[in-house]
This record gives sequence, C-alpha cells and structure tokens, in this order.
Amino acid sequence: MRAVTTNDACAAGIWARRAGRTRVLRLLFAICSLAALFATATPADAADSPTQAAYLADRLRENPVYVTDQLPREVPRSTAPDFARLAKKTGVPTYVLVLPMQSGTDGEQLLGAVHDRLGREGLYVLIEGTDVAAATAYGVRAPADAAVTVTLYELASDAGPLLSFEHFVDVIAQGGEQATARAEAARETYRDDEPAEMYIGPSDRRNQSFLTGSLLTGVPLLIVLTAGFVRRSRRRAGAERRVPRWVVPGAAVLTAAAIALTAPVVFDQTKSSAAQPPTPADLSARVERVAAGLKQDPVYADPESPRVLGSRQLDRLHERIRDFRRSDGGGPVYVSLVPQTPESESAGDAGLFTAAVHAKVGKDGVYVVADPDDGTIDVYNHGLRLDSNRLSFDLPDSVTLGDGRADEADDHLLGERLDALMTFLDKTPRTDRPQSESAPAAAPRAADENTLPPLFATDFRPGLFVGAFAALLLAGVVAGLTWGAGGLLRWRSPAPELAHGLPLTAPTEPSASYLRRTAYAELSTLARGFTSEEERGRAWDHLDAAMLLVDGDLDRARDADTDPATLVAVIVLARAGRAALAGDTTDLCCGVNPLHGPGVSRHHVRVSAEGAARRLLPVCEFCRNTAIATPRDIPGNLLKLPDPSSGSTRLPYYDVTDGPLAAVPHGIARLIDKVRETAGVH
Repeated sequence: MRAVTTNDACAAGIWARRAGRTRVLRLLFAICSLAALFATATPADAADSPTQAAYLADRLRENPVYVTDQLPREVPRSTAPDFARLAKKTGVPTYVLVLPMQSGTDGEQLLGAVHDRLGREGLYVLIEGTDVAAATAYGVRAPADAAVTVTLYELASDAGPLLSFEHFVDVIAQGGEQATARAEAARETYRDDEPAEMYIGPSDRRNQSFLTGSLLTGVPLLIVLTAGFVRRSRRRAGAERRVPRWVVPGAAVLTAAAIALTAPVVFDQTKSSAAQPPTPADLSARVERVAAGLKQDPVYADPESPRVLGSRQLDRLHERIRDFRRSDGGGPVYVSLVPQTPESESAGDAGLFTAAVHAKVGKDGVYVVADPDDGTIDVYNHGLRLDSNRLSFDLPDSVTLGDGRADEADDHLLGERLDALMTFLDKTPRTDRPQSESAPAAAPRAADENTLPPLFATDFRPGLFVGAFAALLLAGVVAGLTWGAGGLLRWRSPAPELAHGLPLTAPTEPSASYLRRTAYAELSTLARGFTSEEERGRAWDHLDAAMLLVDGDLDRARDADTDPATLVAVIVLARAGRAALAGDTTDLCCGVNPLHGPGVSRHHVRVSAEGAARRLLPVCEFCRNTAIATPRDIPGNLLKLPDPSSGSTRLPYYDVTDGPLAAVPHGIARLIDKVRETAGVH
C-alpha cells in the first residue's frame, strides 16, 4: 500500500508540473497576442512616420539632390542640376531635400530620420519652399547652424531657393570660425530690420507706370508753360526776345524723349519673384505620379508628407470603397492624400488637379482630394450616377473643413472624416444619367505668373492725363504766386509814375512789340488827359508833336512799319506831356535812356565800354548817381535800338537815326521843334 501510494504521489506531481507549464505557455501566448493587438492599434504618426523618411532616403540614395514635384511654379524639378552644382562647393558630401513647407514638421528631426535610413555621413540640408529651413552635419565638419543663420538674416525674404542655397554654400565654404563670426554680425545687424526685398509686385509696377506717364507729360508741358510765362513777363518788361522760338518746344521734346528712354533703365525689373520657368515635364510630373498610384490602389498617400491614416483606418477606407463600388448606382472612388499649394501645377485648385488626374487615370468615379497639410477635403463626381449638386452643396462642413477637434489633431481626423464621407456617398441619391463636373478654368500660365507687365502699360495712360493736369495746376499756382508777390512788391515799392497811374518802365534793349504797345498806351493816356481847353498849354505841344510822328493816326503807333526810333520819340513826348499835365515843366529828358524820364542835370558820362570817350548828356537821378559811383556801368545803361542796316546789332539811340530822336539830349523843346521841322509844320 505504501508503494502504491508513493507511485500515485509521483504521478500526481508530474501531472501538476505539466499543468503549470501549460498555464505559463497560455499566459505567454496571451501576452504576445495583446502586444500584436497594440502594435496594430498604434497611432498613425508613431507607426507610419518612418515611411516619409524612408521614401526620402531612397530618393537620396538615387541622387544626392531631391527636388519635389509639388512646387513646379516655384522650384521646378529641372533646377536639380543647379542645386547639385552648388552642393559640390561645400567640400563635403552634401544631401539636399527640396520639399513643400509642412506644418508641424521638425526639419532637424526629419533630416535625422533620413540620415539614419540612408546610413551615409555628410551635410544634410532641408529647403522648404524657398528657404533653407534646416541643416545638420553628420560625421563631417561644416558650420551648418551658422550658415542657416546667415542665410536667414542676410538675404531678403524673396531671394528664392537657389540664391538662398548659394548663400548657404558660400558660408559653409568659409569655415567654422568665419561662419560663426559672420552669423553673429548678421544677427546684430538685422536684429530689428530686414533686408530690402529684391523683387517688386504688380502693384509696384503699376505705380512705376503711373509715375512714368505723369513725368512724360507733366515735365515737358511744365517747361512749355513756364517758358511762355517767362516770355510774357519779359515782354511786359520790354526785353527783346533773344531765344529762337524752336528752343522751348525742342527742349520739351528732348525732355520727353529722355524720360521715355531713361524710365525703362531705372525701372528695369521684369520678374516679380525668383521662380524659374518650369518645363512641361515639371508641370505634369505630380499628376502622372498620383495617377499611376491610383491605378494600383484607390487610395494614394503622398510619400513626401507625414502619414495621416493608420493601418486600420486605411483598411476601413478600402473596405468602404469596395462596398460603394458594388452598390446599386455606385462606382469607383479615388482618394488622393496630396497637399494642394499655390506653387503646384494647378495653382492650389483641387478641382483642376482632380480633372487632370481623372484624365490620366482614364476611369470615371468620385475623385476625392484630402490635403494632409491643412486637412481640407474636396469631392468631385466624374461620370457616376450621383447627384452632383448634393455633393457640391450639401456636404457638411465637418467633413470638408473639419471642426475644432480636427484643427487640434495632427492628422486632422482625416480617417474619421473620410469614413463620414463614404457614409454620405452611400446616402447620395442616384440619377438616371451619369453626371460630371464642369470643366474648371485653366490655371495661370506659369511663364506669365511671375512676369511683370510692361512699363508702358496698366496705369501708364492714366498717368499721362494726371501729369498734364498737374503741370497745368502747378503752372497756375506759380503764376498766381508770382503775380501776388509782384503785386505786393509794387504795393510796397511802387514804380515811378508820371500821371494818371500809368507806370514808368525803362528797358535798355526794348523789343519792337514792347515799343508799339507802350507808345500806343502812353499816347492814348495823354489824349484822354485833356478835359478842358485851359489845359491846352505846353502839354498840348507834346501831344501835337507825338501825333505828327504817327501822321495824326493813333493806331499807327501799333503799326509794325513804324520804326523803333519814332516809337521811342512818341513815348518820350507822351510821358513829358503827362508830366506837364501834372504840373512838372522840366525840359530835360535823360540822355542815357530817354525812357528813364525827366533829367535832373547834365553830366559828362562814358558812352563806350572801350576807351574813355565821354559825352555831355542830361541824366536822371539814377544815371547821375551811377555816373558818379560806377561810371563804367553807364555804357550798359544806354538805350540801344536795332541797327536799320543790319537789324541784328544794337546801337545807342542817337547813333541809330538822324531823325527827331537825336534831339533828345538837347531837351524836350528841341525835340518838339525837330518833329515839326521834319513834318514841315511851323
């Protein structure tokens, strides 16, 4: 009995140990199952983020410079050789990634992940859009941080990716010490300021066109108006016209030509940005890539962007797409998880992008564009029997734009919202006939998008009108101010007057038109001055002699045939008559310039600038003071009239004629007698 009991106990122990091992194995199996379950349920960012780095590492393995196909309007893929040429100047292995700007992406972390998967030492550079966003050196000596800092501070914001990378490379080539010092200097210099932009926009070009048009009409017209104003002022002052008539119009024409030729040199900008013109292959590369992916899988996730759909979400979306395709009135659904940027081939127009993808895929269906960067969802029906109006206008904003939760989530809850979209498609009414979206408007031509309009266009024509108006306005203001200042000066220092308020003017070289106007005005004023028979005294003799000079016809004073000497004699007699009416019986008239008026004494004065020739002449107070203080100035004050024999030179009035005017130095009475003798009147 004891032996049996012992055997039974041993057997029981063996079975107990086997049962314990079985429980342990079952527990380990359960733990492994849970681990696998948690692995499949890992969030999208943790599970799929290496995919982006792996894809980019594969591209750099093929070529050390990778330029995205999503920015053809800003950085065409055809510029890759230019980046490669610049990268060789760093002196170390350099790997360059040119990608779209992505929100929520750490550039240095991305470069680190790419380096880990590529497994090559060197300088890794990330260019996002148009800027050098990050750079890290792995296993090589290169002042990456300093170069990024210098590029950020020293270059204008619109310098463009190629120039930014070239600047970056130049700093790298300087070495660590110089690059660090330059970074500190740049940080200090541009701490509160930024470099001026290198390019202008269309509005700036319109301003340039407007300014050019304004100057082109305003300045020449102002020259003409100002010259005319000056000419009239000189004519009123009695100065003879010495400048030929063609000078002013010629100067205006030359000024206009100079402005027209200079403006394109000063405003020589032709582009509004540093973008290089893309090739047709650049503009079609992304569409072809997405279309090729959709032919293999109805859901295409952009490999250059962070993944926003986890494995379970992706499987769920595939299942819903298959169910919709099999449903009554359903069909294919193509989902593109691709960013839509203004620099893309479609200029950020999702409808234009889907139309191009639809044409490349060659199959009808519902085309969905889900932007992994901003989280928007756009839906377009191409050829299915679905109510397109419902798709266009009744889709909830929570699906197309997202809500507050979607804005805060890194993946914008695109998996959840795409699932809601599929539910909406299931419930969308079917139609009798297939419907399709209308053809979208074409995107702007990339070649013209960054080209400025011509200088002589846009606001150039309005500038012409404004320039002309401004010239007229400015000329009017100048004329008004001049007239006002002249009136104020005349009020403060009135010009000498003989009688009845007619001012006395005395140019040295009067023009013929001035003499005609003045002779007519003086003679008319004298004739109107006689109001009674008692005034027919000495003043009447002056009027009578002056009328004899014009053959008794007042209008002959304005006749162009009347010679200047006769007109001067008429002016002298008329002014002397006006003085006599006022009670001044002075017989002397200034012999230096009879237009000066009455003389106060006789004086030997110099009558020639050469030599010391002198002559005894009656002089006015002004000429007497000049003869005493600066006698050499008297020849310049002599009244000079055109030489009848030549007409181009001027001589002192007493040498020009042997007529009545030559008697002026002997007094007014002798002048009157000389006039009567010449006319045969006694």
